[in-house]
Amino acid sequence: MTLRAEMLRLGIRMFLKRHHQPFDVGTWRAKMHRMERWVPHPPASTETSVVRAGRLTLHRIATPASRPRRNLLYLHGGAYISGAPIYYRHFTWRIANATRSTVWALEYRLAPEHPFPAALDDAVAGFLWLASETSAPGELFVMGDSAGGGLALCLLMRLRDERKPLPAAAVAMSPWTDLALTAPSLTENAASDPMLNVHDIPEFVRCYLAGAYACSPYASPLYGDASGLPPVLIHVGSDEILRDDAVRMADKLKQCNPRSRLEVWPRMPHVFQLFVPVLPEAHAAIAQIGEFISDLRCEVTLPASRPA
Repeated sequence: MTLRAEMLRLGIRMFLKRHHQPFDVGTWRAKMHRMERWVPHPPASTETSVVRAGRLTLHRIATPASRPRRNLLYLHGGAYISGAPIYYRHFTWRIANATRSTVWALEYRLAPEHPFPAALDDAVAGFLWLASETSAPGELFVMGDSAGGGLALCLLMRLRDERKPLPAAAVAMSPWTDLALTAPSLTENAASDPMLNVHDIPEFVRCYLAGAYACSPYASPLYGDASGLPPVLIHVGSDEILRDDAVRMADKLKQCNPRSRLEVWPRMPHVFQLFVPVLPEAHAAIAQIGEFISDLRCEVTLPASRPA
């Protein structure tokens, strides 16, 4: 771990981690909005635009490295209650570069105004629209972080169950996969996690599920059947409270598809890749994501019927 990473951990703990303060959705969103002006813009060579697809809004990001037929649907994090593609403008162009793709970042509906399964419905609609727009289904990928990482895995399961085209592969960074909150790391890493507060998580669940079943695989992919899914790369930090959400999900995925991979990064904070402007480990992780996508040679087919 680099000295810069250790300093970043300290700064995150001091300025981002909330300590025993009551959680309020409006206050959380307002704080994020104030931070938006500090998010670096992409280079001038990056092409960015906002695309309307029916009721959906997607942010299109392409760089000179983007291949014309390679596309990636990106699902942002934010505990299903906050976040937007604009907060990722310093990051998505780097993903476009590393994966040599055009990135499509989706503005899915947020809870509590739009509880489960609104976000998943939007992700399905966004992916199917993107699939209809491309002539190369084997060059179509899905990626997400935190809640968006869990949402990406839920998307794979629902596409398979509905016998829709699947992406060639997926990437999930620090995915939230267990809304029933049974992960041992929720308590084991409560103090060591430099960013997330374990006492906030039940409120996130309440806002998003609004009474729905927490173990539904479309809300918590950890409880779903992983058979027939494409390869998935999962990144997580060793000190995260969501570490075991990632580890247990990866174990299930690898049992059904040996090309799936898990990378546990020592002492990295939650979705550390987003700190790429200052963090060497984030650069290395993004390069690894690009290699994972580029090394795959997958054909997308409709999945076979699921076993009884």
